[in-house]
Amino acid sequence: GQVYVGMMPLFHTAGSAMGMLGSVTTQCTQILVPAFEPALVLRLIETYKANGMMGVPTMMLGLMEDPSFAQTDLSSMTALCSGGSLVPEQMVRSLEEELGAPFTIVYGQTECSPVVNMTSPDDTIIDKATTIGPPMPNMEVKIVDPETGETLPIGGVGELCSRGYHLMHGYYNMPEQTAETIDEEGWLHSGDLASMDDRGYTVIEGRLKDMIIRGGENVYPKELEELLFAHDSVAEAAVVGLPDDRWGETVGSFIRPADGRRINKDELFAYMREHLAPHKTPTQWFEVKEFPLTGSGKIQKFKIRDMWVNGEWDEL
Repeated sequence: GQVYVGMMPLFHTAGSAMGMLGSVTTQCTQILVPAFEPALVLRLIETYKANGMMGVPTMMLGLMEDPSFAQTDLSSMTALCSGGSLVPEQMVRSLEEELGAPFTIVYGQTECSPVVNMTSPDDTIIDKATTIGPPMPNMEVKIVDPETGETLPIGGVGELCSRGYHLMHGYYNMPEQTAETIDEEGWLHSGDLASMDDRGYTVIEGRLKDMIIRGGENVYPKELEELLFAHDSVAEAAVVGLPDDRWGETVGSFIRPADGRRINKDELFAYMREHLAPHKTPTQWFEVKEFPLTGSGKIQKFKIRDMWVNGEWDEL
């Protein structure tokens, strides 16, 4: 039978619904990981000849950066899956090339049980790195104007909403919060900004709450983070709106450098300026040893912002 390595914590829907229930319904063996440690996960894959695993991008990066990665026999792997945040194109390429297994991206949330969109193993590298694929079968997805609720045309950026059998009944004993999330027509409002092409492939542009408004102009952090990920001196990056008396918010870039590299602010500024309008280009730069993470390994941008307000980051 198949063997799945469960890296995601069981309190997270990717660990419980996707990992545990997925293993039960497919009758495969699941190897539970008590806590994410890259060397341990790699050893488990080799020892049990695991075929599949899922983890957030931070976990995938941790596996590839571990000293034992190159010496570990990972030839048994046949399926890799990630989600939860941006997966850089180079990471997708590296994982597929070095593990020899197809990579897929999922998008969802706990309220959706959890998957809404997913790429196919046969999709192109570009689609896997830049989209979350089309909606799952028998699910409806639309992109709406957050202000008016009107459905937007192809390519328009707005809030992603979904409807179908996958939705929760509601938050337990929280009718008001449920009504705020699921409207009268049964559409769940995700709080995520997205756009959709004519194939139904969807691109996550960021969180409504993460969107930066600088001098009245909207700046979507994901666009900037994709550019930063593509630079060879950057291992991880988070772009955050920082309070500013003149502009309302300025664009702050927090970067964990790649192994053996230092962050050159002037070089990165020039690089970003080549691709971005002036109001989108970060004006404040910070080098980060490690990011504040959730229990499931996602970067906590609100904590980055709070730490900046408290003077805990040194600007380059």
